[in-house]
Amino acid sequence: MARTASTPRTLTTLAALSSSVLAACGGGSSASPPPPPPPPPPAVITRADASRFLAQASMGATADQISRVQAVGYAAWIDEQMAMAADTSRWDWLVAKGYNDIANKNSEAGFDSCAWRKLLTSPDTLRQRVTFALSEIVVAAIDGLVGGGWKAFSAAAYLDLLETHAFGNYRTLLQAISMSAPMGEYLTFRGNQKYNATTGANPDENYAREVMQLFSIGLLKLNADGTPITVGGKVQETYTQDDISGLARVFTGWNYDLAGGDTSTPDFKKRPMAMTASKHELGEKTFLGQTIPANTDGATSLTLALDVIFANANVAPFIGKQLIQRLVCSNPSTAYVSRVSAVFNNDGTGVKGNLAAVIKAILLDDEARNADHAGNANFAKLREPILRMTAWARAFGVNSASDAWVVGNTTDSSTRLGQSPLRSPSVFNFFRPGYVPPNTSIASASLVAPEFQITNESSVVGYLNFMQKLIGTGVGGTSDVKADYSAMLPLADNGQSLLDELNVLLAAGRVADASIATMKTALDTMPSGTDATRLNRIYAAILLVMATPEFIVQK
Repeated sequence: MARTASTPRTLTTLAALSSSVLAACGGGSSASPPPPPPPPPPAVITRADASRFLAQASMGATADQISRVQAVGYAAWIDEQMAMAADTSRWDWLVAKGYNDIANKNSEAGFDSCAWRKLLTSPDTLRQRVTFALSEIVVAAIDGLVGGGWKAFSAAAYLDLLETHAFGNYRTLLQAISMSAPMGEYLTFRGNQKYNATTGANPDENYAREVMQLFSIGLLKLNADGTPITVGGKVQETYTQDDISGLARVFTGWNYDLAGGDTSTPDFKKRPMAMTASKHELGEKTFLGQTIPANTDGATSLTLALDVIFANANVAPFIGKQLIQRLVCSNPSTAYVSRVSAVFNNDGTGVKGNLAAVIKAILLDDEARNADHAGNANFAKLREPILRMTAWARAFGVNSASDAWVVGNTTDSSTRLGQSPLRSPSVFNFFRPGYVPPNTSIASASLVAPEFQITNESSVVGYLNFMQKLIGTGVGGTSDVKADYSAMLPLADNGQSLLDELNVLLAAGRVADASIATMKTALDTMPSGTDATRLNRIYAAILLVMATPEFIVQK
């Protein structure tokens, strides 16, 4: 990490603090039955309470959002966010910037910018958080969007699709992704053809496998609380190879909807795929104990197949638990999962799969809101690198003067974040929901810690070095992606006041007093009294707080 002559003790302190970044994270896994409904929330929501809530429900806390949560309460804030209209789509931003010029057909130009712009600044912060969560469950990645060119638009269309359905119904989302051109590209069923008796070629089974394994029911049959069902002490698989082969017949005949056969503009990447009847398998399609009759057309077959999948009892605990993991904690109790599964199966009006109701249940559950859980050493999740960066950006009103948003690809773990939007290395996401870091106390406690799969010595240092530059100079020096620290300037000469505010804003007030005292000692060695020196103190203080385990581990 780079050193400056003005802040040697600060950065020495930072190095000491960052050494404990691989802190344990997880949560309880009680097998007891669900407790009674949670008590009403406290009449007074502190700033720290509001900041903790926003760490789970947004792309990052801001002073204004903290005040709003305090004023209206958790539930009303969620309702306001869900009612908020989405701002300019990623697709429309790319068009407005001229990236639909034919010269860009074979490039990814513009994608990272349109993705980061939404994550860092869109007012519908809850929708962006849920969209990001869904992008890590129903995964497609730009590197695998192959066919027809226009990769930036294909990736933008996929994220826009997830955003559109973030508060909709999960069954509708499954239909949308199963007909989307980007998913057809990524999981290779675009252009999939029926069995060829001459060559012996069978339909591509890629999507049929993953739509079950990753997007809906998982590998093992589950109880409503997320625990595996066992028979005679043995876990039970949800599907077999025969089920994959039978379902693969459904996903034949789908290809781009090329209106007029034109690929000189990217519009066909946004349209749902169309059916080529002659390439669709019309024989019986048997899977998961159900059979779609012979001579059923392609569109009807797809709808019937997804109805069968969605009716499976596994969908609620399998998807519900992953949403809890993406928003609140890595190891929710079985009671928490059971309560969320119940809402997934019935939103109170008899509707299954209502994501708005599920998200609200996750965020308002006693296990998420009760501050006592924050004191449980096993109740937590590692804040993934993208969310660390967005926490900083949101807290300090990051903007792009040029509206270019040149953050770029942040995948490099040694020099950047080790993670970048829609750039997962595989359909299994950046990390598995059941990942256990080996030879750790987390493993010894039989807990999981998904985000640790992309955490190592290189990524820890790379993150800090990247954020040090970003905090101080932004991307591209003074020209792009810069923060506004004006609200911090009046506090900067007083190290204690500055750190106390940053502690609440970034870490929900959880940074230990001893750590704050150590950081204050370091800040007190730095010059003060002018705006230039105040800014240097602000830069150092933010980086120190963002290096603490209390910030990096969300509780």
